[in-house]
Amino acid sequence: MVIYQVSDRAATLVIDDAERRNPLSVATVTGLIEGIERALADPEVAVIVLTGAGDSSFSAGGDLSSSFFDDPIGNHHERGRFADLLRVLWRGGKPTIARVNGHALAGGFGLAVACDITICVDDAKLGLPEVRVGLWPMMITVALCRAMPQKAALELMLTGRTITPDEALRLGAVSRVVPRTQLDRAVSETVAALANTPASVMLGRDAFMAVASTDPDTALDRLQSGLAAVAATLDAREGVTAFAEKRPPVFDGR
Repeated sequence: MVIYQVSDRAATLVIDDAERRNPLSVATVTGLIEGIERALADPEVAVIVLTGAGDSSFSAGGDLSSSFFDDPIGNHHERGRFADLLRVLWRGGKPTIARVNGHALAGGFGLAVACDITICVDDAKLGLPEVRVGLWPMMITVALCRAMPQKAALELMLTGRTITPDEALRLGAVSRVVPRTQLDRAVSETVAALANTPASVMLGRDAFMAVASTDPDTALDRLQSGLAAVAATLDAREGVTAFAEKRPPVFDGR
C-alpha cells in the first residue's frame, strides 16, 4: 500500500507496510507509479518525496514472500514494473527526494539512489544483498551506475555487503546524511528550496537526465539546445531583470 499526501507544494508517497519493512511488491511499485503520475499531473505539486512507514526501514526491497518470484518467466512483465517506476521518476520533470528513514536494501536501496536527492538517517543499513539469496540487482544497476563509481557498485553487487550511510555518501549514492532527529527538518528545508523554483529547474533537470549516459559531443548539442530553451522562459527574463535591479526575482514557472 502507498499513502499519498500533499502539503506545501510537495507530494509525499509513503510505502506503508512497516511491519514487513516496506517491501516493494508489484502492487506497491504500481502504487508508487500511480502516485508519481498523480503528482506530475498536479500543478500545485512542485516536489515529490518518497519514504517508508515507521522508523526502521525505507524499504527492504522486493517482496520475496509474494508470488513475485514463483514463476520467473510468467512474471517477467510484472517485474518490469520496477523499470517503469525508474522511468517515471527520471522522465517526470519534477525533482524527487528520497527520505531514507531507515534501512534501504536491494531494490529499496536502488529506489533511494534513483531519486534526485537522497537524504538518509545516519543509523541506516544500505546495500545490495540479492546475491545472498541467489538473485542479482538487475534493473537498479542503471541507477547505481549513474550515481556512483562502477567498480564500487559492482563490488556491492558481488559481495552483498551492507554499507553505512557515510560510506554511501563518499561513494555518491546518497546526497546527505543526518541524525534521525534532523531528518524531517532536512527534508523540509530541501522541499522549500525546490518548491518555488523557476522553469529552468524542469528544463535543466530534463537535460541532465538526457545527457547522463551519452557521449560528450551529443551531450553538448543537447545542452546547447537546452540553454536556448531556458533563455526563452519568462522566468529567465525575470531573473536577469531582477539581478540588474538588485531585487529578489519573482518566478511563476513559465
